[in-house]
Amino acid sequence: MNIIVIAIISTSVIGFLCAALITVASKLMYVKTDERVAKIRESLPGANCGACGFSGCDGYASALVEENCAIDLCPPGGDALIGQLSDILGVSAGEGHAKMVAIVHCLGDSETKNDKMEYTGINTCFAAKQLYGGRGACTFGCLGFGDCVNVCPSSAICIENNLARVDRRKCSSCTLCVKACPTEIITMEAEPVHVAVLCKNTEKGARLKGKCTKGCIGCMKCVKECPAEAITVTESLAAIDYTKCTGCGKCVDVCIAGCIL
Repeated sequence: MNIIVIAIISTSVIGFLCAALITVASKLMYVKTDERVAKIRESLPGANCGACGFSGCDGYASALVEENCAIDLCPPGGDALIGQLSDILGVSAGEGHAKMVAIVHCLGDSETKNDKMEYTGINTCFAAKQLYGGRGACTFGCLGFGDCVNVCPSSAICIENNLARVDRRKCSSCTLCVKACPTEIITMEAEPVHVAVLCKNTEKGARLKGKCTKGCIGCMKCVKECPAEAITVTESLAAIDYTKCTGCGKCVDVCIAGCIL
């Protein structure tokens, strides 16, 4: 028999056997999936930010069905998503949840803060932070290279005068900027945010002098003026308890440094 014919027949037989084995294996090893997982995945925003605590949207979709986890763990989805998940899973949506927005706790732009050196290294906040805390005299503030900008999926952050600024209308609550900031000056707060202390420097006022004109000096004036007792000062830095804050604005009026807005 012709060698070529033998090769064709052999190849055909091998291909047929492989196809048969694959078909049998697909039937024997088939794992039935819950159709709700696909519906949930379509409803999720697709940011894959990990804010829910799972490995992206696929992981959260599977956990909702298989582990019966909470349906309010996706900040970018908001109340609209909670309603959709409630319908798909047949569970109670519960009370409404306030939108979380990112706040940059720093006012140290190129006009208000002083530099201690000229930085010529890699233009990322993470790299600059490794070199003596960055170029700024205040090592607690915004480094201004935009690591937060690079990870924001909704283009809600920009850099102006070497300072990160957030457009809260665009913020999707993904928390990626919080994780990307090496100085940890970005936090997520529930809307509406009436007032905020835009500083993270814990140095005493005397040491802060000459570094930034907008830094908190721990003078306690805001604490004494607050009628709701919503402000405390720890390590020369004011902090607001939003469960008590009424948004009266009296702390803003008396802040010497102008770091409460």
